Amino acid sequence: MSYENKRIAGLLVFAGAAQFVLAIVISEAVYSGYSVGQQYISELGDWSKAGNSALIWNASVILLGLLVIAGAYFLQRELKNRLFTSILAIGGVSWVGVGMVSLNTFRLLHVSFGWIGIGFWWASVIMSYRFEKSPFSYVSLILGAMIPLATILLGSGFLLGLGLGGMQRFIIYPLLLWLLGFGAYLIGDSSDTAIIRKA
Repeated sequence: MSYENKRIAGLLVFAGAAQFVLAIVISEAVYSGYSVGQQYISELGDWSKAGNSALIWNASVILLGLLVIAGAYFLQRELKNRLFTSILAIGGVSWVGVGMVSLNTFRLLHVSFGWIGIGFWWASVIMSYRFEKSPFSYVSLILGAMIPLATILLGSGFLLGLGLGGMQRFIIYPLLLWLLGFGAYLIGDSSDTAIIRKA
């Protein structure tokens, strides 16, 4: 019965990331003139410019955060590791903030929520290595390494010809890929007896 918590957590995390990936694609398609390379991903939720894209993107970001928070709750019931699940949940809370405060209303607050969420989920990626089995544990490390590297490149202006929006996606997409993979891992690993060390 206890492993049902892990399965539910995995399904919630996977669903949150999957619906957000699809929402990004839809938002980019309906936002007339949007440039993936030149515009930040948050501009898809800009109420003053994005039109229908803003409703889709903001609602999806909020749903992503809520589903990950719920997933962290069920994961805590199984893994009994408050540090890891709290970090995962805080990232979810931050992304709810990203969806509730759009880029055009309170830019500084929106950006702050975004970077807090990225930071906490990056920490989750790295911490998850402690209890994941290979080969997914190595996938987590690779995805985790991409995030600070892309952040440094974005901050330095060395964009590798990808533009601001393209390089920013190399920060966001590894997180989303990890959430998808981690959710699937939890679902598939629900019969496993390994327990993360308490913290």
